[in-house]
Amino acid sequence: MNFAVDDRATGLAVIQHLQARAAAAGITLREAPPEPVGCCGRGCNGCVWEGWFAAVAYWRDEALFALEP
Repeated sequence: MNFAVDDRATGLAVIQHLQARAAAAGITLREAPPEPVGCCGRGCNGCVWEGWFAAVAYWRDEALFALEP
């Protein structure tokens, strides 16, 4: 599961999927990035959601590395 994280739904799905895989394997992952709370909804350049998408992608890559056999 190496989807591009570019929307909230995908980000949350990636987190949920990898946390479930880790739990099934008995692996503890670091905490996933919290969702932003300061978005104004105006589509700003450098929106807090863009930062969250990047943080989730980084977290995803770390989780996938931890889950490698």
